[in-house]
Amino acid sequence: MSAVDSNRPTFKKYLWWAIFIILIIFAGFFYFRYYYVFGEGVKSGYLNFAVKKGNIFKTYEGKLIQEGFGKSAAKPGIASYEFEFSVESDSVFKTLEMNSGKYFDLHYKEYHGILPWRGNTQYVVDKVIGMR
Repeated sequence: MSAVDSNRPTFKKYLWWAIFIILIIFAGFFYFRYYYVFGEGVKSGYLNFAVKKGNIFKTYEGKLIQEGFGKSAAKPGIASYEFEFSVESDSVFKTLEMNSGKYFDLHYKEYHGILPWRGNTQYVVDKVIGMR
C-alpha cells in the first residue's frame, strides 16, 4: 500500500457526508413545513365554540363566525364565513371558553403543516386582542 492510497478518501467518509447532508436537508424541510410561521394576522368575529378534544393529544380548538357582505351565485347579501383555529395557550383557551358567543379580535399564526400536539388546523391563535 502506497502513501497515495492512505490519503485517498474512503467510501465510508463519503457515506457519512451524504448522510449528514441528507439529515440537514430533512431538518430544514421539517422546520419550514411545521415551525416556520407562513403568515400572521387578526381575525374578528363571534366565537361559536371553544373545545378541548383529541384521542391521544388533547388540543384546544375553536371556531369564529365572521360576518360580511358577499356575493353568492344562489343569493347575494349578507354572508358568514367560518374561521376554524387551534389554541396552544391554556390562558387564551380559558378566556375563549368563558366568553363563548362574544365578539373577539384574535391574533393568529399560520403554518404550512399541522402537528398533532399543536392542534387540528394550520391556524394557531396565540392571543386575544379584543373582546366585546
